[in-house]
Amino acid sequence: MRRRSAVKTLALAAGSTLAGRNLAQASTSGGEENLASTAESAAILIDTTKCMGCRMCERACAEANGLPEPPKSVEPGVPRDTTEGQWTVVNRYETEGGPVNVKRQCMHCLQPACASACLTRAMVKTDDGPVIWRGDKCMGCRFCMLSCPFDVPKFEYHSANPRIQKCRMCFDLLQEGESPACVSGCPANATAFGTRTEMLDLAWSRVYAEPDKYVHHVYGEHEAGGTGVLYLASVPFDQLGFRTDLSLQAYPTFTREFLYSVPFILTMFPPFLLAVSKATAGNRQEEGED
Repeated sequence: MRRRSAVKTLALAAGSTLAGRNLAQASTSGGEENLASTAESAAILIDTTKCMGCRMCERACAEANGLPEPPKSVEPGVPRDTTEGQWTVVNRYETEGGPVNVKRQCMHCLQPACASACLTRAMVKTDDGPVIWRGDKCMGCRFCMLSCPFDVPKFEYHSANPRIQKCRMCFDLLQEGESPACVSGCPANATAFGTRTEMLDLAWSRVYAEPDKYVHHVYGEHEAGGTGVLYLASVPFDQLGFRTDLSLQAYPTFTREFLYSVPFILTMFPPFLLAVSKATAGNRQEEGED
């Protein structure tokens, strides 16, 4: 009876482990379905060949989001990063094809690593496409900052009530049927706004219409599993400060199976030890009698 009970316990542990694996696989499949469903989410196309470096997008972003006024002058040739007080910046790069201006902000990944790493769902991918931060849910762990492959979320270290700050793709304006402020404020039409499908169609139509003008690559189409901000350029993207070592697979997929297995390991490991203990109890008793 003792051995039969132990066998039952071991069978239960094995069955739960297999169930955990199946759940993880089902979750992975669900993630792929969610990725497909974001094809019609909002997206921005940035054509660096059209950007004249006026930085009007910086001013429009600051005004729309109540941020400090951007600096009136910047040091040429020194790339700037986004900050907690400036969610979009324009940098000028000297390339083999001449100077190129590049607008930077949150990439709004289709499967954002920052949202996947957030324990409280303070950072979340909205149905419309923007990735936003919700202060009422944040516990200040800053895992979103560590997980972002583009180093976008910024923390207000010098604030008494610190927040995570980043571009929200003007989520409030989108709810009213308007375009993001940076897109509306661009006088050179270097930015375009629409669904991701529309922006990809527009990007590739420009590439094929003028193949000598553009590199044959839409940055963000596949990088990090795909992003909601897409780029066109006349020179290779590594000359413009872009990361070209990113995985083409969404980063949350690398950890999904592990994270789903953790609860099952924690739940089933004690019964497994109990089963082993029961299975060997008879042997220990016989050895003690001997």
